[in-house]
Amino acid sequence: MTDQRRTARIAILTVSDRAAAGEYPDKGGPGAEDWLRDVIISPVEIARHIVPDGRESVASRLRELVEGGADLILVTGGTGPAPRDQTPEAVMDVAEREYPGFGEEMRRASLREVPTAILSRQTAVSRDATLIITLPGKPSAIATCLNAVFAAVPYCLDLLGAGRIETDPAKIDAFRPQAKSAASDPA
Repeated sequence: MTDQRRTARIAILTVSDRAAAGEYPDKGGPGAEDWLRDVIISPVEIARHIVPDGRESVASRLRELVEGGADLILVTGGTGPAPRDQTPEAVMDVAEREYPGFGEEMRRASLREVPTAILSRQTAVSRDATLIITLPGKPSAIATCLNAVFAAVPYCLDLLGAGRIETDPAKIDAFRPQAKSAASDPA
């Protein structure tokens, strides 16, 4: 198992044709990074990347990020119903396991704010010791989604053998089950 005390490496991958071409400022990547830096209190390395929409461009970069040792990858954009929105398909191309509860909870939280959240195709998957979570591209929607699911992320990373993340409990109270001691176990 990976040393749980090492600095966690987080990659943020913005998926956008216009941002990749420099025609539009990336708002999703900085929004996700700001949210992470506000909530995470342990040392982390955060790197942002931008790729154009498309199944192969996203899948290829995800493979590179996993092979490069990312513990957590947040993918912003490309999760809607438009023809170029192929992020979920690309993520499934690299996935070993899917965690559909993440997408269910993100949509539930988003539906409280906007009825079109039902069109979202967010999910989470893992490959090796990397957790990959897909998010919308709008910073306020990213915050809504991360607020809904991030309490489970540190423990999921622990189980995968990834770098350890600690959160500010006043902002996100990360859940980690307490280990039973042998003295308290009546069996």
